[in-house]
Amino acid sequence: MIRNPILRGFNPDPSIVRVGDDYFVATSTFEWFPGVQIHHSRDLVHWRLLTRPLRRPSQLNMLGDPDSCGVWAPDLTHAGGRFYLVYTDVKRYGRTTVAGASGASLRDFHNYLVTSTDIDGDWSDPVYLNSSGFDPSLFHDDDGKTYLLNMLWDHRPGQNRFAGIVLQEFSPAEQRLIGERRVIFSGTRLGLTEGPHVYKRDGYYHLITAEGGTSWGHAVTMARAPGIAGPYELHPDVHVLTSRHRPDVALQRAATLPGQFAGDHQRPVQHLHEARLGKCRARGSRSTEGGDQRIGGIRCRGAGRAAQGQGAQERADLAARSHRS
Repeated sequence: MIRNPILRGFNPDPSIVRVGDDYFVATSTFEWFPGVQIHHSRDLVHWRLLTRPLRRPSQLNMLGDPDSCGVWAPDLTHAGGRFYLVYTDVKRYGRTTVAGASGASLRDFHNYLVTSTDIDGDWSDPVYLNSSGFDPSLFHDDDGKTYLLNMLWDHRPGQNRFAGIVLQEFSPAEQRLIGERRVIFSGTRLGLTEGPHVYKRDGYYHLITAEGGTSWGHAVTMARAPGIAGPYELHPDVHVLTSRHRPDVALQRAATLPGQFAGDHQRPVQHLHEARLGKCRARGSRSTEGGDQRIGGIRCRGAGRAAQGQGAQERADLAARSHRS
């Protein structure tokens, strides 16, 4: 039986991937070195620390990084016999009173990619991807193409700083981003749209983002499209997992986490919840039939129903913004 939390202590922002019979979870390490911790399991119950892949200064140079900076939200995937690890090296993190930022300062950080054929072997030196937003992810499509997703930061005064989600193709052969960068999702009225991940199932591309910030207003937003570049249609409930309107529930501050099952595109959604009292964290939830969410032995029925009354207006707002752009 799975007992949460599956990884105790300092293991934030988990990203999980299954390759064959093996499960691997990568977690953030912030300003600690070596960077990123990867745990391994065969049954989702028993876990062991397998490796810390960013262990050379050439892979992670955090000179000058303030507290709470460094590595944020690594994304671990697998395709074509190779592991891919995307991560952000955060060089500054402060506050501002600029209109539209809601207290958030510059968020264009350096995003990198390292790869390895052996997850517990040596990882490559980093490939610089961009300095656009943070918490990027890779999506490996079944046609062989790979895409990078990240949030877009708008520096203009008076604008919404969290300006949506952008998509750009990555060439493994050339080890660089290629083609046009496209804004594929502008977010909802809740704002603070970040942490994008794409999953493909039954011919549709499902985009999952975090919105509402990382405090009590946090929510998971879902949209889908017939093509990876969109247009994306919001889920009828808009925010499929949130407790922002439910102060009575024990689990608060719900956050999206990436999950990938190598070899198919039916990838369960991972979630992180923080208990309202104390710092109890439960990891390793997955979607179940009918839209329920299972977190270890806990089932949270009808996640996101608190947002139902807002769904039609949210979708209308998104359609209007897409038309104007």
